[in-house]
Amino acid sequence: MRYYSTRNRNDPVSFAGAVLTGLAPDGGLFIPEEIPQYRDAVRTSLGTMNFCDIAFETIKPFVYPEIPDPVLEELIHSAYPFTAPLVAVGDRQVLELFHGPTAAFKDFGARFMARAFSYLRRGEEQPLRILVATSGDTGGAVADGFYGIPGISVTVLYPKGRVSPLQERQIAGLGGNISALAVEGSFDDCQRLVKAAFGDETLKKRLVLSSANSINVARLIPQGVYYTVAAGRAFAGAVHEDGEATPRTAEGAPAASGRKRGNFRVAPGEPITFCVPSGNFGNLTAGLYAQKMGAPIKLFIAATNSNKTIPDYLHSGSYEARPSQATISNAMDVGAPSNFERMAAHWSLEEMRTLIRGIAVYDDETRRAIEGVHRTFGYFLDPHGAVGWEGVDKLWDQQLLEDGPLAVLATAHPAKFGETVEPLTGKIPVPPSLAQALDRVPHARTIPADISALTAAL
Repeated sequence: MRYYSTRNRNDPVSFAGAVLTGLAPDGGLFIPEEIPQYRDAVRTSLGTMNFCDIAFETIKPFVYPEIPDPVLEELIHSAYPFTAPLVAVGDRQVLELFHGPTAAFKDFGARFMARAFSYLRRGEEQPLRILVATSGDTGGAVADGFYGIPGISVTVLYPKGRVSPLQERQIAGLGGNISALAVEGSFDDCQRLVKAAFGDETLKKRLVLSSANSINVARLIPQGVYYTVAAGRAFAGAVHEDGEATPRTAEGAPAASGRKRGNFRVAPGEPITFCVPSGNFGNLTAGLYAQKMGAPIKLFIAATNSNKTIPDYLHSGSYEARPSQATISNAMDVGAPSNFERMAAHWSLEEMRTLIRGIAVYDDETRRAIEGVHRTFGYFLDPHGAVGWEGVDKLWDQQLLEDGPLAVLATAHPAKFGETVEPLTGKIPVPPSLAQALDRVPHARTIPADISALTAAL
């Protein structure tokens, strides 16, 4: 597979060239020259294949021939000792993406990326410096995924005071080859600084730089796996049992809440709709890739918080980036989503309107969803998953959704946001991975949102 910049199709590069560079020299994002298709034998077996086998079939065409099949199999099994269960909650499903070591969906991309980087750079003498901007969960997942990987160091930039205490411990509490910079600004400022560093020719001569944000295609591609796994399972008419980290109690009534909804349960032979809590739009882009490859997916819902750049674009046809606004779903506080550039390179506005419904959810509505879902079903949602849940309800009220299987992506464990969730639900069961992180002491250097400060720190 070859990759080219969203801004220039004339200079394609290899998979290794794309992922080790991170951002294209012209400032664009790398995208594959084509989105491959699942083999017929794979499509007809998705309901019974295990997670790692689907991961192999999903990732292989994107990395061939640079990562040989035996190596790819080893990387996948090392990266994914966990899965993403699709569980039933009330009148719909929840795709739980928090069963990895940092209890967030970013584990799926970061752990594969770390292992791919290590393989692709085997034998290199000069160390690789990973730069990553985070609004919350990305930093912790990248720090964990790359921790202790020889020949690679990571610098994580996060907006000071705008991540949860637990997220800060995951980002800045490991030490070793992981360092953290607390930026006096927003996530957009962090992202701008990372992009500026990649464009700094003097810095690039001194350091070998790459990225681990969703601007890096090596993190994006593996995220398509859990969409295909869940879609295949639902198409077969089945869901999973609760996993070890599933945040469900015995509380709550089995009946639906007072707001009457449609029939969103799985049914054999019916494609599923995914509601994706969205900020930088890498997760939704990965889902679009999975759908294009042949996963039985009907529709996507892009549920944002008050940073509603993409829902507004889908409605008006005019893309207007804007400064981010702080919300209780902080990992989605993105006013200029980077991956929109990828989406626009692959799909026209009219195609996106066919594939995606956009909806914005505000903090008071998010809190209402957290409280209502727990009271009614005994299930804990984090603020991001709650945006997705409430987005489904709002679209149904507006008569913009039809009956059919539907899953909300739960992108992080609610225990990561106890200060927001527990006043609405009571005590959240904490999974072992997060209990360990709570004991860490964060160590970060504070810098202004200025490229010269970042350069000096590096």
